[in-house]
Amino acid sequence: MVKKLFDSILGKSPARNEEDYMELDLASYEGPNDEEPASMYVKIATIADLKDTPRVKDEVYNGNIVIVDIGRLKMDKVTFERVLKDLRDVAKDVNGDIVGLGEQKYVVITPMSVKVSREKIGGGL
Repeated sequence: MVKKLFDSILGKSPARNEEDYMELDLASYEGPNDEEPASMYVKIATIADLKDTPRVKDEVYNGNIVIVDIGRLKMDKVTFERVLKDLRDVAKDVNGDIVGLGEQKYVVITPMSVKVSREKIGGGL
């Protein structure tokens, strides 16, 4: 016991095994939302084809922030560029913002008066 304490203080950590980790049940944090409606929501979307963009655009026009998974478009450069142009145009139309995340696998589009800071917080800058 004392040896473990000193090892942890000195930064020596024994090899970890499966029993050292705790399984998290994220569903327990996601309860039903019985609260009053919000003025803005953060929506999650996936765009796999050009026909998926109108719904995303509607959400931004309705004043919501949308996080879009565009990873499936990477294989078709023409569609990828067209979708990004459409999303940039929407952000510009509503005086919002658009930024790519995760090696351009995700895009965050914001409505009017919401800007995305390009400055990272933490993580070994």
